[in-house]
Amino acid sequence: MTNSRFSPRSDNDVAQLIAHHPLAWVVSHNGNATPLPLRVERSDNGRVLSLTGHFARANPQVAQLQADPRARLLFMGPHGYVSPSWFTDRTQAPTWNYACANLDVRIEFLDNAQDLDHIVRDLVDAMEAGRPQRWSVDDMHARYAQLSQRIISFRAQVLDIQAKFKLGQDERNDVYPEIIRGLAQGSNHALIALMQIFNSQRNDKGEKS
Repeated sequence: MTNSRFSPRSDNDVAQLIAHHPLAWVVSHNGNATPLPLRVERSDNGRVLSLTGHFARANPQVAQLQADPRARLLFMGPHGYVSPSWFTDRTQAPTWNYACANLDVRIEFLDNAQDLDHIVRDLVDAMEAGRPQRWSVDDMHARYAQLSQRIISFRAQVLDIQAKFKLGQDERNDVYPEIIRGLAQGSNHALIALMQIFNSQRNDKGEKS
């Protein structure tokens, strides 16, 4: 059973994880899997309702999911090894900090040009946001319509969400800042930022305020 302190605080944690790490393994019941970038659709109160994306029409998993639409979406967020070599107390064990979300879904293919265009544009606009000289599908001109014939869009209705944010919430107050300093020696900025969000009750020294 997952430790409750590692649970998401709300659906917003899951939605933000997917927004920042949108590439998921889409796994069908027969075990076949395809990595695809996905976008979250939420209700007015912030609940994660569904996700959208697109497959290549030539992908054999399309026919498999049309026959059996149940699937699982596997997202992995920031993660990193935590070494006891960073600790004053060397009796501590190594561990791994991470954030992940597994969603049970039912996939509905949307085989029409209007839905496909909306879903593709939504994904591209999200990925291009904030970039200098951001790109648009309109830059492809006639080639966009040609390539669109090779893909099929879908909506994945969320049936269940299992997420875990193991980010040092259970660490001792003297150990937690040593983990932060150790992770800072590498390229773990996204993991550190998420740890700080989920440990906001601690002050800069790692002590509870």
